[in-house]
Amino acid sequence: MKAERSQLFYQCTFLYVSFQAIHQSIGGADDDTQPCWLDTSLLSMLNAELQRIRRHAAHVPTIIEPLDIAVYHCNMLLANCPGAMNSQFCRDHLDAIMQALKATTEALSAPAAMAAPSGWSSIARWLTPWRQR
Repeated sequence: MKAERSQLFYQCTFLYVSFQAIHQSIGGADDDTQPCWLDTSLLSMLNAELQRIRRHAAHVPTIIEPLDIAVYHCNMLLANCPGAMNSQFCRDHLDAIMQALKATTEALSAPAAMAAPSGWSSIARWLTPWRQR
């Protein structure tokens, strides 16, 4: 894993754990219709970090779509918080964010595809034993 991919992996893992902690703090039953009162300052900070990661991930095409999904759902939470959504809708958005971040970390932890060797590198490998004689 390259250093950039490794850094993105750990940043996305941090965000996943952070959103998971928020999800667990909401509480209530699945059919809970009480308003959800999230800490919007914490959510704003996590959203800013999520958007920064998305900008830095532009060179990794496999994670752009899941990060866009996470950013979308985080923006939806911010647009409706605090108190405009019930707890179930809030949990649904958090689930979508966590699912997208999990897909991102899985894509980042997969081995990067090996690039096909260029013509020059193939020739250099072929000539290397000859030069050592």
